[in-house]
Amino acid sequence: MTSLPEITDSHCHLDFPEFNDERDAIVARARNAGVTRMVTICTRLRNEPQVRAIAEAHEGVFYAAGTHPMSAAEEPMATVDQLVALARHPKFVGIGETGLDYHYTAETKAVQQDSLRIHIEAARQTGLPLIIHARDADDDMAALLSDEYANGAYSCVMHCFSSGSGLARAALDLGFYLSMSGIAAFPKSTGLRDIFAAAPLDRILLETDAPYLAPPPHRGRRNEPAYTAHTARVGAEVFGLGYADFAARTEANFDRLFSKAARAAKAT
Repeated sequence: MTSLPEITDSHCHLDFPEFNDERDAIVARARNAGVTRMVTICTRLRNEPQVRAIAEAHEGVFYAAGTHPMSAAEEPMATVDQLVALARHPKFVGIGETGLDYHYTAETKAVQQDSLRIHIEAARQTGLPLIIHARDADDDMAALLSDEYANGAYSCVMHCFSSGSGLARAALDLGFYLSMSGIAAFPKSTGLRDIFAAAPLDRILLETDAPYLAPPPHRGRRNEPAYTAHTARVGAEVFGLGYADFAARTEANFDRLFSKAARAAKAT
C-alpha cells in the first residue's frame, strides 16, 4: 500500500481499447500514485458486462453505467427498471454517465433530454449519484436539472466540469458536486480554475476521464488514473491547501456522494 495521500479517480473508462494491453499495470500504477479507488464508467449499456467484469477483477475499482448523451439516439432507450436492476450489484455505485451534449449532437437534443430524465428517476429510486456530462448545453442543463429536482430530490456530480459559471452555480445551489479533470490543470484554464475556487471545497471531486484529457505534463498523450495526482496538485493550489489536506477533503467528498463505494471499502 502506498504511503502517499490517498485520492480517488471518480471517473475513468478502463474498458476502452486504449487500455486493453495493460489494464492490470494501469491499475497498479494508479495505486502507486496514491489513487486507491477508481470508478470506471460504462457509456453504452450493452457494454455493461465488460465494465462490470473489470470492477469485479480489481480491488478498489467500482463502476457506473448509463447511456452517454452522444449515443442516446443510437442506443436502445434505457429504462428505469433496467438501471435499477444493474444497481443491485455491490460494485455498481452511480447512474450514468448521462446528460446533454449539443456540441456534435444537437440534432438529438430531444432524445438526450428524454434519456436524462430516465437516468434521473433511476438515481432517485436507487439513491445513487447521477453522473452528468454537459457540453454546450448550459441553459437546458440547468433548467432540466432544476425542474427535475423540484419533482424529487437526487444527488449528482457534474463530471469533468468545464462549463460556465452559471451552470456551476445552478448545480451547486441544488447541492450537487463539481469534478475537476485534467482540463482544470491546462495552463489556459484560468477561468475554469476561478469557477472551482469560488465553489465550496466540500463539493469538489477529482477525476481523469481517462483515456482522455491528460493533465500536464502528459497533455496530448493517453490519460490514465495515476494522473489524477497531477490534477489534485493543481486543485490544492486553487484552494490554497497542502496536497495531503486537499486529498483528504476530496476523499471525504467522494465518500459522502458515493456512499455505496465508501461502505464497500469499510466492509473489506
